[in-house]
Amino acid sequence: MEQRKLALIVGAGPGLGRSLARRFGAAEMNVALAARNLDRLENLGIECAGIGRGAHAYRCDAGREEDVQALFRAVRSDYGCPDVVVYNAGAFVARGIVETSAEEFERCWRVGCLGGFLIGREAARAMLERVGQGGPGGTILFTGATASLRGSAGFHNLAVGKFGLRALAQSMARELQPKGIHVAHVVIDGRIRPSSVVEHTDVNDGDALLDPDAIAEAYFQLYRQPRSAWTQELDLRPWVERF
Repeated sequence: MEQRKLALIVGAGPGLGRSLARRFGAAEMNVALAARNLDRLENLGIECAGIGRGAHAYRCDAGREEDVQALFRAVRSDYGCPDVVVYNAGAFVARGIVETSAEEFERCWRVGCLGGFLIGREAARAMLERVGQGGPGGTILFTGATASLRGSAGFHNLAVGKFGLRALAQSMARELQPKGIHVAHVVIDGRIRPSSVVEHTDVNDGDALLDPDAIAEAYFQLYRQPRSAWTQELDLRPWVERF
């Protein structure tokens, strides 16, 4: 009997993380969820169970190397090598440059960029090991933002980490793609609709905000892409968003 595929989502929560968990779970995949605060994951496992697939929650601070290595040891022990790893963590504090402390800047960078490196490296190690044993490669997906492409006033805490994450994804793709590992970066150019928002008053049909379920579908299709036509970067935005 073929082993069930595994999706590992790092930075899972009630927004996009929830939609990602549900989408990969709906594809009959096991889902591993990781976040610094396990309380954020309390209901996700129940929701995934409601669509016929359970989800296992793990505590992990993605900016700490020992946490990331422990996460992958635990996930591989419980399920085996992940087939798709999504890095969806981020940190941002809106602040003027002269008011920003070094500690605050470093914390945002650690979550936005260093965490992506640590997760991406461990994912690559696991997938390359499987390839070396004659198995399939895998997919590594990074969540970017408008700030991945330009730094706006007051957004340096976000832009520096997101710029770095995008560069990381490009370098990893060029190194790992010839070895059978698909690496893609997704630019989410706009605000994601919170789960509590049903309609946005500025637009009659309510789609001025990105639907997290629609984003999750795009991630799933990246995972499903045949290797003869891999995407390295995908940008997503509402139809009314200026760019």
